[in-house]
Amino acid sequence: MVVSDRVLTLPNMLSFLRLVLVPVFLVLLAQGEDAWALVVLSISSVTDWLDGFLARRWNQITRLGQLLDPAADRLYIFAALIGLAWRDLFPWWIVLVVVGRDIFLLALGIILANFGFGPLPVHLLGKVATFCLFYALPMIMLGQAFPQLEWWSQPVGWAFGLWGAFLYWWAGIVYARETMRVIRLPRVAPGVSSDTLDR
Repeated sequence: MVVSDRVLTLPNMLSFLRLVLVPVFLVLLAQGEDAWALVVLSISSVTDWLDGFLARRWNQITRLGQLLDPAADRLYIFAALIGLAWRDLFPWWIVLVVVGRDIFLLALGIILANFGFGPLPVHLLGKVATFCLFYALPMIMLGQAFPQLEWWSQPVGWAFGLWGAFLYWWAGIVYARETMRVIRLPRVAPGVSSDTLDR
């Protein structure tokens, strides 16, 4: 897989579109326009799949795209949490749990950078946690937009939401342990390949 430094690619433009729609999504959700907020979220989900598909199909995988894609996912999660909490439909403590975990990971990233290491690879547990949260919040919104569906969408949404918050921090602990392991590795001398280090 070749990763380029290009900026102006169609997959990147789709990722920018997702980012531009985040404040639109947040305003609609905070104002109680749940159906329209779900439409925006659906458009974002389609462009999320499409930019990844096109990047692989057209060999347009870029470093910028690798940064924008997870950033957009997290911003939509934050926007959904804040919008629902603003309307007292979601407890603020879960917002603090999720945001606190990402601040924790930011601190780990700073520690790694100070020791000369890049960010850690994404762990499967982190992907599962993000999926749970990304699935939970639209389910809760669905019950608000269509009250006749609330009887099943709310329990399902809450189950995924609570499980996702737990896994989110579990993944954070895994990242912390991995950070401690990595910074204890012997420093690579000039001219020595990092591939020789024990992984």
